[in-house]
Amino acid sequence: MKTEQHVVTANGITQAVRVAGPSDGVPLLLVHGNCSSAAFWEPLVRRLPATLRVVAPDLRGYGGTQTAPVDAGRGLTDFADDVAALLDEPTLFGEGARPVVVGHSLGGGVAMRLLVDHPDRVAGLLLAAPVSPYGFGGTRDLAGTPTTPDFAGTGGGTASPDFVARLVAGDRGTEDQSSPRSVLRTAYVADPATLGDDEELLLDSLLSTATGTDNYPGDATPSPHWPGTAPGRRGVLNALAPAHFRIADELVAVTPKPPVTWIRGDADVIVSDTSLFDLAQLGALGVVPGWPGPDECPPQPMLAQTRAVLDRYAAAGGSYREVTLPGCGHSPHLERPSEFVAELLALVGVDAF
Repeated sequence: MKTEQHVVTANGITQAVRVAGPSDGVPLLLVHGNCSSAAFWEPLVRRLPATLRVVAPDLRGYGGTQTAPVDAGRGLTDFADDVAALLDEPTLFGEGARPVVVGHSLGGGVAMRLLVDHPDRVAGLLLAAPVSPYGFGGTRDLAGTPTTPDFAGTGGGTASPDFVARLVAGDRGTEDQSSPRSVLRTAYVADPATLGDDEELLLDSLLSTATGTDNYPGDATPSPHWPGTAPGRRGVLNALAPAHFRIADELVAVTPKPPVTWIRGDADVIVSDTSLFDLAQLGALGVVPGWPGPDECPPQPMLAQTRAVLDRYAAAGGSYREVTLPGCGHSPHLERPSEFVAELLALVGVDAF
């Protein structure tokens, strides 16, 4: 299938949405991750059967959607509210549509929030390398216990200033490891060859990220605890911080409970129990100086947390399936598209042809 670009006004902002398939097709909602846009789904959409109605919005501050501010104090709810408003947009979905929702990385957290807030509108959930239900960084165990009272080491102050500056400059080079292209090749995927002919499209998507205190990465608050920064209340990385995004108990309690598929790569360096984007892990590796040690500041067990929460979800009457792809990094839909499509269509309940 090929997508067409729609522009709609929903939840008070102008949203750019990629749409494919017949209006009466089986509904599928794709929610992209951080520092990307709906264009990240294009290689996947080409592989999907024409019986699906695919809707893939750019989240606020990404792609062609309005650069509206992100209130981090609401966690990922600003994003989820924007997406929820699309469900009743007649140019996108049929009346009362209940799509299977696919969320990648940050988009996985948005999908969880959407399910909790609108359980009657979600037919199934596919979480692709999702953020932990306890947010990103700053927690020490399967229950999401804070490492410090102020969740030090999370939020807007943890972003690489050089990476942000290169985003602002539209840098397309490869000369520095923090350039957007280098990050795309080394962090978004395990093998850069899997980007193929789509590399420029995906880099354009990454570079569409709106920067600043209201968007990426957000503001920061000084902390007396290592590494000296705590989350603020504005922008994307603060919305992901466990001070503001902690959805585990709500997810377990949601009714009804649609089926969940969790798909991830075992070579993911972003969402991992040893994430190279978790300052505690970087401290343990000696990359960030002054780390107080594993007793005071252990790396976040992101995968183990997600598994523990989904086990609780299943014990409470739901169901989930965990799929681990060997040698795959943070973007299984790009790196292992055949396996990804098979899992997606099994969840949707349609044949490939």
